[in-house]
Amino acid sequence: MWSELKKAINNIDVSADWIGIRAVTEISSNRFIRDGLPQSNGKSSTLGAMVEVLVNGCLGYGATNSLDFYSLQAAATAAYKQALAASEWWIYPFQKASERPKVVGEYISPSVGALDALSPGEINDLLVRICNTLKVDDKIVQTTASASTTEKNTWFISSNGSEIYQKFLLFSTHFGATAQDGLIVQQRTNNGWSAHCYQGLLEFKEEDLWYRVREVGEQAVELLTAEECPNTRTNLVLAPDQMMLQIHESVGHPLEIDRILGDERNYAGGSFVKTDDFGNLKYGSNVMNITFDPTVKGEFASYGFDDTGAIATREYVVKEGVLQRGLGSLESQARSRVSGVACARACSWNRPPIDRMANLNLEPGSASFEEIIGGIKNGVYMESNRSWSIDDRRYKFQFGCEYGKLIEDGKLTKTLRNPNYRATTPEFWHSLIKVGNKSTWKMYGTAYCGKGEPNQAISVGHGSPVCLFTNVEVFGGG
Repeated sequence: MWSELKKAINNIDVSADWIGIRAVTEISSNRFIRDGLPQSNGKSSTLGAMVEVLVNGCLGYGATNSLDFYSLQAAATAAYKQALAASEWWIYPFQKASERPKVVGEYISPSVGALDALSPGEINDLLVRICNTLKVDDKIVQTTASASTTEKNTWFISSNGSEIYQKFLLFSTHFGATAQDGLIVQQRTNNGWSAHCYQGLLEFKEEDLWYRVREVGEQAVELLTAEECPNTRTNLVLAPDQMMLQIHESVGHPLEIDRILGDERNYAGGSFVKTDDFGNLKYGSNVMNITFDPTVKGEFASYGFDDTGAIATREYVVKEGVLQRGLGSLESQARSRVSGVACARACSWNRPPIDRMANLNLEPGSASFEEIIGGIKNGVYMESNRSWSIDDRRYKFQFGCEYGKLIEDGKLTKTLRNPNYRATTPEFWHSLIKVGNKSTWKMYGTAYCGKGEPNQAISVGHGSPVCLFTNVEVFGGG
């Protein structure tokens, strides 16, 4: 691959100030079982390259699904014409020295785990067994199980000497059960829809897996006779699998600098955050510490370099409640004059990179789960996201969970169904009063974070401990 790309970068004939080529190969498999019966069992592959050029301070893009020189030349020519035409109207002039520096390096996912050692037939048999084990009662009316794998290779080369190779090994699994008793229907999944997404480290113990499968089935049936979540203001404890969604929607998206600059308003919305809030805005309480960290081993969106070659580093975006920096690429940082991170990412070879969150994690505190619950006289504990709604400024939100427990006098007591909560983003994060320690910290992910026109669905990871929020409005589904 390198020989073809080096030949192209040295011989492409366009009058650009800078040229970059990002070549990508990707092989994916997807297996889905419903009620013990295979629904899909497919494999796909894709190959192509994005050619990027800088002309008169403006960036242009051209993609091709062929890596021969003539196709890359044609893509570069298309990108050059695009940039040249747009350069009369640019709102900010980019410079190759600051927005596209020379970088050389390599990143490879950690060693592959247990799922990769299984044959396709063995994976299907495992998923069928999961579905059958989930059916713990006749009231279970549907069971599902799925597994996906992706191997992705990227090569990035530029006219000013960048050479970067990255190899990603991605795994995601899911299982869940739906229970019904008359008009009451309840769903329970393994920590939310397809939340178990990891990079190269998918290991499991047989006894732990089957205990969890049976637990999910039993909890789906348990929810049928559970009380509705009360309508009140109270203490709210969120498990890490729900904190994943909370961080994603009310911290990740509002801090994307392209949204703040207005680039996404007509599709994905804007943000209540302004450029002059960075370094000044008290986003949450003093125990709120959130890092952008693509360096975490095994987390779903770990990488060594973003798709423009920027070196990935761990950075605080919120420290002791104060907003520190945005989720903005080198381009967005230059435009906004706001500190950002290495987050220019593209979902495939035929998309240009844009500002995307990657691994966004809430750092652990000092309290154990027992200490958090034990200090609460009245409250509600919630697990596993079921639904979400948030306005286009990422300010007002309403989220629903699959499973809840009443907290009474420092103990988890009655099971609650249809637990929901609502707030505004600043109000909610200011109500964070206790953060769990490392023993409560867990990481999850999703492969389907959508943004951009044309749309890009991309992988993200989120780690969090158990968290306690005070004076939150909770309500049921009745």
